[in-house]
Amino acid sequence: MKNKKEVISYLVFGVLTTLVNIVSYFILVKFMGIDYKWATTIAWVLSVLFAFITNKLYVFNSRRMGVAILAKEFVSFVFFRLLSYFIDIGMMILLVEWLKVDDVFAKVAANVVVIVMNFFASKLFVFKTEN
Repeated sequence: MKNKKEVISYLVFGVLTTLVNIVSYFILVKFMGIDYKWATTIAWVLSVLFAFITNKLYVFNSRRMGVAILAKEFVSFVFFRLLSYFIDIGMMILLVEWLKVDDVFAKVAANVVVIVMNFFASKLFVFKTEN
């Protein structure tokens, strides 16, 4: 039952995180005229901060709050999100520049890959419970 709840919570907050990422990206590109690479980076930072808080508190219920524990979790979380960032930006360059796919469609596709990777990284490494 716990695993099912985690998956459902992760999907809900994953959708919200993806919305933070895509909406931020869209606003930065379409309304502020920022280059898609910079917009992808800024959107990534905003979505990582949102995801850390929601994953820690609501998905994986990590209630450990000491400074050392928070720092360890955050650094580990950011490390895996950096990996997903490189996947995100790499897919954006591949799809937009090489394959000439619409940038917003490419952003959505990249996020699908990133969501799956991030779930397993968070569950298995970042917020794992020690039994």
